[in-house]
Amino acid sequence: MDGRDNRPPATGASADAAEVAKFDALAAEWWNPRGPMAPLHAMNPARMGWIAARLGPLEGLRVLDVGCGAGLASEWLARRGAAVTGLDAAGAALEAARAHAAAAGVAVDYREGTPETLGETGFDAVLALEVIEHVPPAERPGFLAALARAVRPGGQVILSTLNRTPRAWLTAKLGAEYLLRWLPPGTHEFRLFLRPAELGALMRGAGLVVEEVAGLSPSLREGFAVTRDVGVNYLMAGRR
Repeated sequence: MDGRDNRPPATGASADAAEVAKFDALAAEWWNPRGPMAPLHAMNPARMGWIAARLGPLEGLRVLDVGCGAGLASEWLARRGAAVTGLDAAGAALEAARAHAAAAGVAVDYREGTPETLGETGFDAVLALEVIEHVPPAERPGFLAALARAVRPGGQVILSTLNRTPRAWLTAKLGAEYLLRWLPPGTHEFRLFLRPAELGALMRGAGLVVEEVAGLSPSLREGFAVTRDVGVNYLMAGRR
């Protein structure tokens, strides 16, 4: 025994312990653009550009980034003047996030936990990017309700996720995990992907008005582009 408490951290219902462990294991490579998080690095400029266009001026905007991991989205927002709280149940990923932000001189308030246990409200915007597909289906209504509680009236809740289509299975599951080896096998479970209609129903059930849906597609040049094609990755924005 090394004297440390090696038990998994206490988490809210939406944080599945096995899913948290997957992302903790990737913490050291999170900021490597050619590592296992390469797809997130590739899509981040397009998805954050779309989000920023919806939110308007970021200076001073209070943003909660749920499932922030090691901080790709959180740092992007903070560098542009937003006051960002990054929330994640994966402790090792948060350690990597804090270390990277400190080295870069970027201020982000990183916290360990889930939105159900945060207890803070009044954010101008709440993001949950590539997160909902890792939340157990039975816990998704509570997860969306917690996101809605955290945002101020009139504020926006924005999610990105994977569609449950044959094309998404081919590209995001078979291709990314087993053929191209961009992600460790088992990172995603296809049965947990959500169709836009399903995510929209969850958002409306949480009292949010769905305002916009957009696709994220690989660009012919490089990275990703925002398109009308929601067949694989997509973004959805709702307003309280």
